[in-house]
Amino acid sequence: MITIAAIATPPAQGGIAVIRISGEDALNVAERVFSPASGKPISEMRGYTAAYGTIRDKGTRLDDGVLLVYRTPHSYTGENVAEISCHGGVFIAKRVLSACFSAGAVPAQAGEFTKRAMLNGKLSLTQAEAVADIIGAQNEQFLMCSEAQREGALHRRIKAVSDEILSIVTLIQAWIDYPDEMEDEFDGNLEAGKLKAAENELSRLISSCGEGQMLRDGIPTAIVGRPNVGKSTLMNLLTGTERSIVTDIEGTTRDIVEETVMLGGIMLRLADCAGIRDTSDVVEGIGVERMLKKLAEASVVLAVFDSSRELSDDDERLIARLDPAKTVCVINKTDLNEKADVSRLSGKFPHTVRISAKDEASINAIADAVAELSGIGSLDLTTGFIANERQRLCACEARDLVTQAREALETGMTLDAVGILCENALDKLYELSGEKASDTVIDSVFKRFCVGK
Repeated sequence: MITIAAIATPPAQGGIAVIRISGEDALNVAERVFSPASGKPISEMRGYTAAYGTIRDKGTRLDDGVLLVYRTPHSYTGENVAEISCHGGVFIAKRVLSACFSAGAVPAQAGEFTKRAMLNGKLSLTQAEAVADIIGAQNEQFLMCSEAQREGALHRRIKAVSDEILSIVTLIQAWIDYPDEMEDEFDGNLEAGKLKAAENELSRLISSCGEGQMLRDGIPTAIVGRPNVGKSTLMNLLTGTERSIVTDIEGTTRDIVEETVMLGGIMLRLADCAGIRDTSDVVEGIGVERMLKKLAEASVVLAVFDSSRELSDDDERLIARLDPAKTVCVINKTDLNEKADVSRLSGKFPHTVRISAKDEASINAIADAVAELSGIGSLDLTTGFIANERQRLCACEARDLVTQAREALETGMTLDAVGILCENALDKLYELSGEKASDTVIDSVFKRFCVGK
């Protein structure tokens, strides 16, 4: 492959900038740009060694820095790799990169270093996708999941299913080629059971997509309640800022205020909604309509009730709309005299917390309730999961084909038809892992990456 180069660090001022070079001619390109202070030729440097020296562009000194050498196949890309670290200015980094181009390298495309790692057998496609997820991780849980993905957790689960289906395909092919010898070797019920197990495992993987999406993007969460129960105070408590306007005037929040927050290590996409009530105010009415839409879309609902006031008709209308399975009932203003029927709320909603939104200690109680309701707190983050829509579609198509193969086997269809369905399922699983992915699929995956990775 041609030798590529790119700046591997963010385009901003910092302590150092790193220019990465990869390809068959990488060390020769580095030698034209970098002169070790020791005088030792770069071509004689062993892998995993470094040298201090001078960076030049056609004889003009640009900077001093450090060169790291990685030799094929023991590098990230599986090729010869050289990394030049210079001072971390935006201009100087670009000048060093330009010198690498003058020395024979060409600009790397988005994700091309990781793409080469995959093409050279250093990573599967799912592991390569995990690299992008690690870079973009915004919370501890998703980082742990992505690290497990990069270590091959999903790839291993897919391979286990693929190997089982491949064994069935092999057995069917042997039966077709040697029917007399294999007459007593093929047990239809046994093979149908194996297909059912593969089907179930793919279903479990597909269901994990929603969990992965919540970990990556945050859980859509709506804060709802009648006016003046403390929704905006709660929003400000959770965000740590005066994000929502708080007054004693009912209907202050007329539109949805949104913010992403970390709550007990879980990312929430919070929406502070207008209070639910009958109103003749046109603008406030639009806010209520938007609140009802957010309520329907949310995966978690923080339903706020004022313990210092009796439940009103507006409270009752809200209760009727709430799904207890996705609702945390937040009984607020517990620092005041209790007048609400709290026992009724606790009986209806399994996840109930009693707080004062003015007390920062209330955050822990809400965090525990959200973790329990969402199930994220009990997830095994190392088992591998479906991380994106491409993977989900491949897994869904593979599962449907496995289902068809099992049903064909159980209804007595010819084994060659069953074998074709199994082979098609294998193709989808191989596309998922990257073993048979088309160039178009691979290119679309690496478009997500930054240049330099």
